[in-house]
Amino acid sequence: MSSITTLKYTLQLADNVLIMGQRLAAWCGKGPVLEQDIALTNISLDQIGQARSLYQYAALIINNMPAADKAHLFNAPLLQEKINNQHTITEDDLAYLRDAWDFRNCLLVEQENGDWAYTVARSFFFDRFQYLLYAALQKSMDSTLAAIAEKSLKEVQYHIKWASEWVIRLGDGTAISKEKMQQALQARWEYTGELFAMNAIEQAAMQANIGVDVSSLQQAYQQQIEAIVNEASLQMPTAAWMQTGGKNGVHTEHLGYMLAEMQYLQRAYPNMEW
Repeated sequence: MSSITTLKYTLQLADNVLIMGQRLAAWCGKGPVLEQDIALTNISLDQIGQARSLYQYAALIINNMPAADKAHLFNAPLLQEKINNQHTITEDDLAYLRDAWDFRNCLLVEQENGDWAYTVARSFFFDRFQYLLYAALQKSMDSTLAAIAEKSLKEVQYHIKWASEWVIRLGDGTAISKEKMQQALQARWEYTGELFAMNAIEQAAMQANIGVDVSSLQQAYQQQIEAIVNEASLQMPTAAWMQTGGKNGVHTEHLGYMLAEMQYLQRAYPNMEW
């Protein structure tokens, strides 16, 4: 099994939850009611915690690689220079020193928060996918990834419950809340197809028996999404085509702006410690 395959797959998993967690963290202090403000902040902390576990594992893989294998891992000059100079790589390096083209998160998670309904719709679609992904990843031949998936699955069970209840609450609410929830589901739906489109990293990980065939999850995902949408008295969204690119490093402008803010301190004050 190639350590590079494991590294790339682990980073892709980490990027999804880091970016999603960072997006939700922006709601801290701005939620519609205090209880939901705290709930969303806790969800973001869960996701950033999952990202930490995955980045820690990725850093361990890099640090144990032969020099020749890690000579050209990233396009980000700051990080690659640190690797080439034989510095020990940490989880923070992988989060703060990579540039947007080195991230492999799906496009869905990097979309702006929008209003409450748009935030709920994004979480609704992403969390349901994460549950199916982690459930399958528990069978990975990589014991570390399997363990992270098992631990994370307990957290995601709450995430999908929270998002599903809000979809139902808004769908069964006032005429305005129903309209807003329907619009948000429609707007976010075109980003869900990428979740199940296998890229080269996922193909290699699946062949090495460490990754998940995400295309096999789509039928169950569709059924579970439809069940909640129907319960909310809403219409299933449709899309003439699905947006793709994020998992191959081609992102929307939103990611660049978010990373510029998230990575500012580490870039402005290298090696800073609290």
